Amino acid sequence: MVIRPARPEDIHSLREIESAAGRLFEQIGMREVADDEPLSEVSLRAFQADGRAWVAVDFSDRPVGYLVAEVLDGNAHIEQVSVRPENMRQGLGRALIDALAAWATQRGMPALTLTTFAHVPWNGPYYERLGFDRLAESDITPGLQHKRDQERANGLDRWPRVCMRRPLRPS
Repeated sequence: MVIRPARPEDIHSLREIESAAGRLFEQIGMREVADDEPLSEVSLRAFQADGRAWVAVDFSDRPVGYLVAEVLDGNAHIEQVSVRPENMRQGLGRALIDALAAWATQRGMPALTLTTFAHVPWNGPYYERLGFDRLAESDITPGLQHKRDQERANGLDRWPRVCMRRPLRPS
C-alpha cells in the first residue's frame, strides 16, 4: 500500500470509504453514527485543493483509506480518517496519521489533535496505541472546544467523547 496526496478524481471514493467504515458502528449499537452522512464532496474538495487530504491506495491506485486535516489552534487536527473495512488491520490508519505527522512537522506544528469516541475500540483506545493522550477539560484549546460544541449540537454526546493530542518532535 502507498500513501499519497488525494487527487480530485479520488473524492467520490472517499465518501464511499467513509460510509463503508461508518457501517461498523451499527454492529456496536451506534446506528445514528453508522447512518451519518459522510463529509460532503465540497468539503472534501476543499481539503484536497488545500493539500490537506491523503489517501492509502492499493496496487491499482484505488483509494482504500483516507485522512483529511485542518489547522486548529496551531496544530494539525484530524478531521476524518477512514479505512475500508476489508483493508483494516493492515496499518493504513497509522500510515495515514504518520503522513499527517510528517506534513505537520515540516510546518513547525507542535502536535496532532482529534476528537473521538472514548470507548469504541477503533477510536479512543486505538489512538492511545498510536501515541495520543486524552486531554483533561482544562487542556482543551478553544478550537477543540468549538469542535466539541458542534459535536454536542449534532447529538454525538450520546456516547462518551474525548479530545486527544499527540506531540510532534521538531525535524
